[in-house]
Amino acid sequence: MKIKGLRWIVLSLIALVTIINYLDRGTLNYMWIANTKHTVAADAYVYDEGAATYRFTLNGTETIAQQAQVAVQADGSLIYTEDGGIAKDLGLIDLSASEEEQQRQAKNLLALITTFFMIAYGISQLISGKIYDKIGTRKGFTLSALLWGGADALASLSSGLKSLTFFRVLLGLGEAGPWPGTTKSNAEWFPQKERALAQGIFGGAASLGSIVAPILIPALFLAFGWRMTFVIVGMLGVLWVVPWLLINKKGPKDHPWITEKERNYILSGQPECKVSNDVGKSWGKLLREKKNYAVILGRFFLDPIWWMFVTWLPIYLIEVFDLDIKQIAMSAWVPYVGAAVGSIAGGWFSGLLINRGKSVNFARKTAIIVGSCVIVPSMILAAMAQSAMMAVVLMAFILGGFQFVMTNIQTLVSDFQTGKTVGSLAGLGGASAVLGTLVATWLIPILTQSGNWTSFFILGASLVPLCLIAVFLLGGRIEQVDGANRK
Repeated sequence: MKIKGLRWIVLSLIALVTIINYLDRGTLNYMWIANTKHTVAADAYVYDEGAATYRFTLNGTETIAQQAQVAVQADGSLIYTEDGGIAKDLGLIDLSASEEEQQRQAKNLLALITTFFMIAYGISQLISGKIYDKIGTRKGFTLSALLWGGADALASLSSGLKSLTFFRVLLGLGEAGPWPGTTKSNAEWFPQKERALAQGIFGGAASLGSIVAPILIPALFLAFGWRMTFVIVGMLGVLWVVPWLLINKKGPKDHPWITEKERNYILSGQPECKVSNDVGKSWGKLLREKKNYAVILGRFFLDPIWWMFVTWLPIYLIEVFDLDIKQIAMSAWVPYVGAAVGSIAGGWFSGLLINRGKSVNFARKTAIIVGSCVIVPSMILAAMAQSAMMAVVLMAFILGGFQFVMTNIQTLVSDFQTGKTVGSLAGLGGASAVLGTLVATWLIPILTQSGNWTSFFILGASLVPLCLIAVFLLGGRIEQVDGANRK
């Protein structure tokens, strides 16, 4: 049996598991604080003036609401905000404290859990790159999906901060694998001129996962509660392993289902195939090569922008615009539509330039500059947004520009290194990205403690020129490192 376009089927499976990956990591963020607003008719409640409380029946249950939970409307009806979410259900937040104090506690605890997740994620970036280089992408993706899917499902057993953090650490150890793994898989399955597009499709899948997450996770939460949501989403990654093992039997050189035409097309377009006796490099050697810091430092500065929104977008919408979980589900997906478009467009754009005769060096750098020019002004305008809808639309431009740039920075890995080293350099870049993200994660609660999020956007905008400096000063001409050294 021969299958035309087998490389695109393999990439489609990776895209699918990347969507699942983002659903798994989004479970905590969208269920951490999950308040729900209810409208109570003017004649359906009783106000106790002495206790300053409101008594009414909600879903068949008699409810007593404090004044802080209620907004009286002009027609006499009430908007009652029902407290909910993992942080409150597990008793991690003092509900007797002021609203400002509860917000502070929620942000600090989320930052703490995210820190442990990101440390595990960073370690996994390093380890996964080496593991994927050693055992290959077929076994590597299988290991990653089983680990993170199982960890997310087991998070349903959490009873407190320690157990929840433990399961998020396991999640982080598994979730990082697809990033160095996809870079390596794309280097194996695609000619150089198509790699940025392939990487863009991968990034687009991450964005699609981020689009689906704020819609699906709140819906599951409202229908089944947070524990069952963890189980349902976690099992998706485990089930994905079945088609992956059935289809991705071997690489393009030896796969029994690939056509000879596609095999020749892939292998003839890979510059690393011209390198004989390819030997994987150690981390030490990679760190001694100046060009690699275009990836390592470029991601250190740029990646925090993505994680700032992935981690803090729900909290931002709650604090600044007072949205509940249903309203978040209706709006938090919008920024990631821009991210999906930017990811695919960034890969398509640099590929278009290469097909028109421009050098890889020109194509990658031009794409990075174009994306950067979208991010910065959008950040400034988002800081001044007067409505949730305006904010999320501007965020769509921010994340669209981010993915436009990131697609090309991630592709630099296979532009610089050969197959047996691609995963290792991608892992170093990923680990560096985690370090930058950890710094940003702890800065956000400090910068926003007054409830003003302007400094959040200033921080994001300031990271872009630092990334450009790293790429242009340290990367030099975009070409194979070993090839450049022989000149």
